[in-house]
Amino acid sequence: MPSLGRGDHGHRVNVSIDGMYVDVGGEQLWFDVLHATLKHGLTPRVWTDYLRITVGGTLSNAGIGGQVFRHGPQISNVHELDVVTGTGDMITCSPGNNSDLFYGALGGLGQFGVITRARVGLERAPKRVRWVRLAYTDVHQFTADQELLISRGAGFDYVEGQVQLNRTLTEGRRSSSFFSASELARLTELALGTGSAAVYYIEGAMYYGDRSAATVDRKLEALLEELSFVPGLAFVRDASYVQFLDRVGQEEQKLRAAGAWDVPHPWLNLFVPRSRIHDFAAGVFDGVLRGARPAGLILMYPMNRDRWDDRMTTATPDEDVFYAVGLLRSAVAAGDLERLERENEAVLELCDRAGMGCKQYLPHHASQDGWRRHFGAKWDRVAALKATYDPRAILSPGQGIFRAVVAST
Repeated sequence: MPSLGRGDHGHRVNVSIDGMYVDVGGEQLWFDVLHATLKHGLTPRVWTDYLRITVGGTLSNAGIGGQVFRHGPQISNVHELDVVTGTGDMITCSPGNNSDLFYGALGGLGQFGVITRARVGLERAPKRVRWVRLAYTDVHQFTADQELLISRGAGFDYVEGQVQLNRTLTEGRRSSSFFSASELARLTELALGTGSAAVYYIEGAMYYGDRSAATVDRKLEALLEELSFVPGLAFVRDASYVQFLDRVGQEEQKLRAAGAWDVPHPWLNLFVPRSRIHDFAAGVFDGVLRGARPAGLILMYPMNRDRWDDRMTTATPDEDVFYAVGLLRSAVAAGDLERLERENEAVLELCDRAGMGCKQYLPHHASQDGWRRHFGAKWDRVAALKATYDPRAILSPGQGIFRAVVAST
């Protein structure tokens, strides 16, 4: 995916070693930010799973991944923005300067302005990663261990989780960038032998460098002893930091070669309150999707709400811990798109009917009333920001949040 301004890349990604930040054009790809900062031994703290997307795009939503439990989303790691508003003004904003626009634009879905520059905090970059996947058949043990891991000050530097519906293992595409053929066979045997609808994986990563290389395995072994995964089903890899962060990009190349990348992706991403995650799993994995044909990836992992800044626009559940659940599925065969969209609607209806208090991430709502419910207590602030910075409602009209000129408040 090419980005605007790519030819001017050298002038649009500027690293400050003394300030420990990088100034980045909103059109730049995170993949390019990674390589520019690594030249100085530095790195942003938080990464989306896929790197070939723009800085301005992720910051207009939140930017989530396995480091969020510790550092917050990407929007929580921004020091300053340049924003072009709907009134045509270029405004530099930060927590201490035009702060209403700063907090509004971060997670603001492009409703108040276009992010043209972001100042993103950096840290020292590790060199390598111990990359781990742990298999579970019990969703309660799976979530308990995930929540233990995100509560620790030390341990994994990255925590995510996957839900592998059993039919995906027994009938789906039997290849993996992580698992060997023999490991996939063991997991398939596990899926066939369990009474649950799915096999669950915790995916963890422990960063290390030259000085910590001698102790990383000891730390990892001690951490694994505290967890309740299926005995014998802990899989450990060693990778460079870049290989680990660009793991989805490597998978992309395989899918492109197979003609399975440029297909419709009716994805559904939700934030699910911790108190309802088991209700969600029962209703969705044991219910709506139990007989679903293999169609892609399902993510499920917890985050700490105290790492998010509530002044920003992104809507999250009102609990100390909530889960990101991503139904990242692909329509590869005739009829898949309609079926997947129906299943997504059934999931949303289940959440609404059960009063789970879920919030969509990368949201879509068919009415302004739906958007009001989505933003909840933030709605009045969202409407006031729209009236101030885009009173003619010319930015991102396709979302249907504001269908007409917003009256001044």
